[in-house]
Amino acid sequence: MKDRFWTLLKVAISLGLIAYLLLVKVDLSTVGQAIASANIWYLLLALALYFVAITVGCAKWKLLLAAQGIRLPLPHLMSFTFVGLFFGNFLLPIVAGDVVRGYDLARSTERGAEAAISVLVDKLIGLLAFITAAAVMSAYAIWGLNRADLQGLATIVFIAFLGFMLAFAVILSRRLRKQIERLFEIRIFKPVAPIYGKLSEALQAYRNNLGALAQAFGISLIVLLITNVVNWLIAEAVGANVPMIYIFLFNPMIAFAPVLIPSIGGLGVNQGAFDLFYATLGHVTTSNLAITFSLVMQVIIYVSSLPGGVLWLRKRRPDHAKADDQTASTAP
Repeated sequence: MKDRFWTLLKVAISLGLIAYLLLVKVDLSTVGQAIASANIWYLLLALALYFVAITVGCAKWKLLLAAQGIRLPLPHLMSFTFVGLFFGNFLLPIVAGDVVRGYDLARSTERGAEAAISVLVDKLIGLLAFITAAAVMSAYAIWGLNRADLQGLATIVFIAFLGFMLAFAVILSRRLRKQIERLFEIRIFKPVAPIYGKLSEALQAYRNNLGALAQAFGISLIVLLITNVVNWLIAEAVGANVPMIYIFLFNPMIAFAPVLIPSIGGLGVNQGAFDLFYATLGHVTTSNLAITFSLVMQVIIYVSSLPGGVLWLRKRRPDHAKADDQTASTAP
């Protein structure tokens, strides 16, 4: 019942936002004309680069798994990731994409706690890289671009940045870990103490391998750089003419919108975020072009996850399911 309510909420938010933006906020004829006249070569290059960004992200996950002693070929991890993306974008996110890729990894390795932790740390490091870049670019916007009007936004970004730093301190600090363990002495938290214990033990691999975390952070910045270029190409393709520096400023912030607000693969939420940052706050393009830009980006996101649907259907075939079970039974 709860899952059904959550799914319906996502549907309502996505459809409500997209209906408001398309029917009230913009001129549909202008949006349609911008899409119809888009530079197809820029869009194809953007799609190709988006696949590159996904692949680089999988390499980061592979690095984090190696720190836990789990070594799987990159194609395996790419398969898990694409299936997760497909679930997250097309199956009304009944199951979150990260849960799906974590489940596939756990089946292949029979190391559930480590699989869960690797997905969690992978996600957190990615978000930390994005919020760090957003904080740096916010400071540059204020003092380098003389955008004093963005001070309020910069304050929110810096608070979020400090929050993420605190989260990582809790993850990595043994002293803070002991403080948290005291919470499980309280009766209401005792039932989940065993789960926390397993997850905490799985984190030990990262506490002893800070170099892997630093490398993963660097790879996340590369992923961000690639997606910045993808966004710029799309903006150029539809004639939004957003300066590259503002892509670097707002793109890492926009990435948090679908994380914070439930939706169907970011539909509606992403469009609202593009309009808010590029048109309302940034004043670097119009609402019509910002939302056109975001709609094309949404299509890129959906198209890039389609291979996951093919892989998922193949896994459901009896011969592939049997092969997966054999792989799981022989995994270290």
